[in-house]
Amino acid sequence: MPIADRHIAVIRRIVPLLILITGLVLFFALGLERYLSFEALRLHRLELTGWVQGHPWTAPLGYMLVYIAVVVFSLPVATVMTVSGGFLFGAVAGTLYAVIGATLGATLLFLIAKTSLGDVLLARAGGRFDRMRRGFADDALSYLLVLRLIPIFPFFLVNLAPAFLGVPLRVYVIATFFGIMPGGFVYALAGAGIGSVLDRGGAVTVGGILTPQILGALFGLALLAMLPVIYRRFHRGRDGGGESA
Repeated sequence: MPIADRHIAVIRRIVPLLILITGLVLFFALGLERYLSFEALRLHRLELTGWVQGHPWTAPLGYMLVYIAVVVFSLPVATVMTVSGGFLFGAVAGTLYAVIGATLGATLLFLIAKTSLGDVLLARAGGRFDRMRRGFADDALSYLLVLRLIPIFPFFLVNLAPAFLGVPLRVYVIATFFGIMPGGFVYALAGAGIGSVLDRGGAVTVGGILTPQILGALFGLALLAMLPVIYRRFHRGRDGGGESA
């Protein structure tokens, strides 16, 4: 490969990574996290609700654009965004806007990771990802649905890992859109009902939203998503056992 082409290839790999890192650093360096917090929602909720009512078309678009940026730059405020969506737009519309924004942001991050970092990281990882790669290749949709449904894994890691493991873009988008919907609805539903909490001066916390009942329901959905994997592996094991006999 000519030197100029190699330089262009290196730039294409490094520049997206530098942009993402710069955005994350600036977010905290400029103190922007204070504007995307439950406290900011409490202090400015009248202005926000008034703006949403006065801009019925641009408000959802602006919300989704902010959500896309939050996911692309892996900012740790996705929960606040989803709860705020429920508060501003209602449970159903808030869920829809949050899911669309999060899916588009995750897809952009997936494409950036796949084109800029995937080959490099897989080459350095050697055989450590081989088993995971085979699992994603066999049951990518079920695996991703489980990872999306269970909210105990960092969202940005679930966004990046499939890009490094060869998951098809179509499967990634479908699993992301439908996988984050139940959890997104839980947060948006909580957001739709926090007005009374804020009126009393109470605090909104993630722990108060993710009750044991909610977590149990999400784990149940994750188990349902895993059933195709369990079924295929069970029959694969039986077929293998039959041949060896």
